[in-house]
Amino acid sequence: MSPKGRDILKSMVGAVEPARPDAPGAPPPHRPSGAVKAMNLSLGRLGEEAAAAKALRESLASGDRVLEIDPAAVEMSFIRDRIPVDKDPEFERLKQSIQESGQQVPILVRPDPVKAGHYQAAYGHRRLRAAAEIGVPIKAVVRKLTDEELILAQGQENGPRVDLSFIERALFARRMDEHGFSRDMIAQALATDKPETSRLLQVAQTIDPEIILAIGPAPKVGRPRWLAFAEKFREAGGQKKARAAIGGAVFQTLESNSRFDAIWKALEEKSAPQRAEQTLRTQGGRQLASVIQSGKTFRITVKSAAFSEFLAQRLVGLAAEFEEENEGK
Repeated sequence: MSPKGRDILKSMVGAVEPARPDAPGAPPPHRPSGAVKAMNLSLGRLGEEAAAAKALRESLASGDRVLEIDPAAVEMSFIRDRIPVDKDPEFERLKQSIQESGQQVPILVRPDPVKAGHYQAAYGHRRLRAAAEIGVPIKAVVRKLTDEELILAQGQENGPRVDLSFIERALFARRMDEHGFSRDMIAQALATDKPETSRLLQVAQTIDPEIILAIGPAPKVGRPRWLAFAEKFREAGGQKKARAAIGGAVFQTLESNSRFDAIWKALEEKSAPQRAEQTLRTQGGRQLASVIQSGKTFRITVKSAAFSEFLAQRLVGLAAEFEEENEGK
């Protein structure tokens, strides 16, 4: 663990050290919950750092060399796992860290199967983007990988991360499925069981990718709400409501979690019943009646006294005819 990591851990532990029960002004037992959550996130990130360092040691032990490559010569994986966002504080912190301390952990790439002298990234896409924006070479381990090995490496590197949201995992699963990977391979890459893989695919295959990308990663929205969202999206008019919501000017100003809430609210709104109007006329053009149908309501307004009497005489027969045609239904 890096010195910086130890400092973070020390400060976080100090922030949540419980006061003695007999200490004056001791807080209630559950007051430190926010700090505990923050500590859990910090511990998660420290665990990621340790896992990355372990992976690096294993790569070096197996004979892999770390090379410095021009970021322009490295393309993203052929299946993206992250949903890009306009403002990403974590990415800005990563850029600052690389600028101040250099790139600590190499990315994993394979030789591009088509372009000589180029590479495809298996993981480390944000480090790659950061190096490109800073204008420095990217440190990378180069390894010959099949498509399956690349996806497994990409998914397994994502497995322990605390910041890959449910919908990002779902969209990653859909993209793997569209590339022809089996359910077993998808489950293995995502480190999930088959039921969870089915749930991920159910959400990502129900909701249009355009809507998902418009919402973004929505890190605070978990599986239950996305499953409910997919059900609402599947209802009549759901897609139309969602598209109308993302087309609003205010929607573009919202952060990702709020965008989800905005579309959720739109999906919950009841659609106004469709209204159909028709005018009945004689062949000579004289108006007999106007008919308005809205939902289950059917209203006829007769404009002719003679036509009104004509209908009244035939209503009983029409009811009997209807009953006969619909008998047993």
